[in-house]
Amino acid sequence: MSWNSWEEFWDMGGYAFFVWGSYGVVFAGVALELWLAVRRRSAVLIALRNSCADAQAGGTL
Repeated sequence: MSWNSWEEFWDMGGYAFFVWGSYGVVFAGVALELWLAVRRRSAVLIALRNSCADAQAGGTL
């Protein structure tokens, strides 16, 4: 597919809402997944640090 101008490119042959909306949904999903992964990793690291601190203080795992 070829476009004669940037305006035609951004319009996507009349399907711009669906095309760019799809890109937006995918981008939001990927960003959400990355954010959740960072939060889960942080929670696991905190739990491990607390577990190690308890073990060093004489507690049980």
